[in-house]
Amino acid sequence: MTFMTTRSPLKEEVIDVMVDPSTTVKDLALKIPNATRVFERARIDYCCGGSRSLAQACARAGIEVEEMCRLLAAENVKATERESADFQSMSLIELANYIVEKHHVFTQQETVRLVALLEKVCSAHADNHPELLQVQTAFGTLQSDLDQHMFKEEQVLFPYIKQLEAASSNHQPTPRPPFGTMRNPLAVMTLEHDAAGDILREIRKLSKDFAVPADACLSYQTLYAALEEFEVDLHQHIHLENNILFPRALALEDRAQAALV
Repeated sequence: MTFMTTRSPLKEEVIDVMVDPSTTVKDLALKIPNATRVFERARIDYCCGGSRSLAQACARAGIEVEEMCRLLAAENVKATERESADFQSMSLIELANYIVEKHHVFTQQETVRLVALLEKVCSAHADNHPELLQVQTAFGTLQSDLDQHMFKEEQVLFPYIKQLEAASSNHQPTPRPPFGTMRNPLAVMTLEHDAAGDILREIRKLSKDFAVPADACLSYQTLYAALEEFEVDLHQHIHLENNILFPRALALEDRAQAALV
């Protein structure tokens, strides 16, 4: 199966992307620029559920594989017409810094804003919409989990990854990790990502896909729009860690350890 062959109006080159339905969603997210945008619109989980094949993911989302190929092809052409961060070519130091500055900062700022919005909307609308209280509880758990998760990354895991890459680049001795091997914290981080994904799905289900009721005030509308934006950003955040930063950091550690033998 192939995508449509399309010529970009800005570049005199034919973009012909081959796709196999058995390819994992994660690999497509890495290969196709901005494929994550398409997956978000189709409600396809490309971070925690990235190990599923495209065919499996489409079946779960209720969308035809051929249609998904067409959408991905169109996004691939759009990507040639706008700048897009090339996360694969970033150094691990650059990528870790990007995640902190872009996603950690956004998460920290938005959780504070969303907690306040939830309190306001629950006070005004929870009597008629009791599901709001469940959303509030779920988001409170998510905020607490993410605060601890990001703290561990910023204080322990990311500094070690940066030290490891710097030592490798400068041909210096490999730093001794405080956790034996990176596989240990990466396993924990991945499980915590899965837990965050579960909570996001719960919030989406409780809110009926962020459907704003007829009696919603502006704050109610703002809350649901912000929650959906938060979900999109966290999916991208987890994708960068699970599918790019963590595998590359682990591969670097393995090479460093092999060189010592």
